[in-house]
Amino acid sequence: MAPLTAIAKTGRKAESHRPFPRAIVGADGWQLALRELVEATATLLGLWGDRDAVHLALLEELSGAIAVFTLPCPDGKFPSVGAHHPAAIRLERTILDLYGLKPTGAFDARHWLDLGFWGVTHPLGKRRKRAIEAYPYAFLPVEGEDLHQIPVGPVHAGIIEPGHFRFTAHGEAVVRLEQRLGYVHKGTESLMTGASLDKGAKLAGRTSGDSTVAYALAFAQAVESALQIDVPPRAVWLRALMAEIERLANHFGDIGAICNDASFSLAFAECGILRERTLRAAGGCFGHRLMMDRIVPGGVTDDLGEGGIEALRALLETVRTSFPGVVEIYDNTASLQDRTVTTGYLAPTLARAFGAGGYVGRASGRAFDARKAVAYAPYDELEFEAPVRDDGDVNARVWIRIREVEQSLKLIDQILERLPEGKLHTDRVKSGGAREGLALVEAFRGDVLVAVRIGEDGLIERCHMRDPSWFQWPLLEVAIEGNIVADFPLCNKSFNCSYSGHDL
Repeated sequence: MAPLTAIAKTGRKAESHRPFPRAIVGADGWQLALRELVEATATLLGLWGDRDAVHLALLEELSGAIAVFTLPCPDGKFPSVGAHHPAAIRLERTILDLYGLKPTGAFDARHWLDLGFWGVTHPLGKRRKRAIEAYPYAFLPVEGEDLHQIPVGPVHAGIIEPGHFRFTAHGEAVVRLEQRLGYVHKGTESLMTGASLDKGAKLAGRTSGDSTVAYALAFAQAVESALQIDVPPRAVWLRALMAEIERLANHFGDIGAICNDASFSLAFAECGILRERTLRAAGGCFGHRLMMDRIVPGGVTDDLGEGGIEALRALLETVRTSFPGVVEIYDNTASLQDRTVTTGYLAPTLARAFGAGGYVGRASGRAFDARKAVAYAPYDELEFEAPVRDDGDVNARVWIRIREVEQSLKLIDQILERLPEGKLHTDRVKSGGAREGLALVEAFRGDVLVAVRIGEDGLIERCHMRDPSWFQWPLLEVAIEGNIVADFPLCNKSFNCSYSGHDL
């Protein structure tokens, strides 16, 4: 019996939660779950709040077991997870901001998403009108001689989402970076409450626009698990096709942008062309360049357009002809390698401790891919590898992207060859009491988690969506330390964390 399963049995089972167990535990069960984090036998998947409870999702990587632990908070408090496991600190600060539930024993109780502009405090808990419009934010102190600070943002040059970065430097060397995010907070979780499943699907797909397919898929899978909906095979395979097209487009964009931040515009231009060709193919096949609103609970809304398979095969041929040349240029340009090799190093121990997913984790030795770990359809029938390196620098994160492009090409080939005929959608079940579902889906940045609770009326009672960036943003602060200030854009782009997906 897996330890997480054993711990879950110490609590009261939530019968309507699928496909993974959820246990309502007391203080002892909560501490047992925390011990699994401390002893590194489990990885943090998510920590989120409710009006009178907190939920903790854990993954046991060796067995692949996933379990959710719920701790009621009748007094508005819960034992801090972040006090024992730093990856949970920002999630706890968010719970405090949104719900007013206080993590006892926490090292850091500063506001996180609440920047003082909301007009109310604890908007999803016991709402109160704010007495002041804003308040000062205390950045962590840094001591030492000849140090200076460089504030950057939240408004940046170019088209980029807002976020504040406070650098402390000694000459050109970065001693500490501290982030302040939350400027893109949209109130998504509040908008989800009371929404229909159709509206919820639209909101999910807009959590982070570059991952609209992944979020829509995770939301759909969570709803389908809760309502026990069987999705038609053709829809399942079309979803995977969209996900791999989205992965291709984003990796092309990232590889080019990293090269551009190292002043290598040739690779930037070539990757931009490949990204544009991918988006055009997506638009021609599914009627939308980002494939937004194409995945819904129960299936998909659109089939491949006329000539879609031929268009995708032409895209694959173009990529296979052009992309190796870009890779060769990257690999054989000494001035570019000088900027990326050893820059922005992230230790494998930190990647594992924070449960970093995607290219950030796999470039630092954490071999986790939700497509393999959860093995959701149709990936359980497809042959592919999850590339892993352990050098952990900007160069490694570029190479993981390159290898993932190659794997996505193979996956698209298999999908097109085996795409079944049939229906695109299954009618949803709308009765049967309150039900809950949880899904973990691999986006291009890493694993996206969605937990949803559906009421007896068929409306959403609670929906939480956790972006992989929650566990990657803090690691960027570590990776930049000791590097020069001028290398921050390069390190930042190699992580390419989402502001919108994080800020909710």
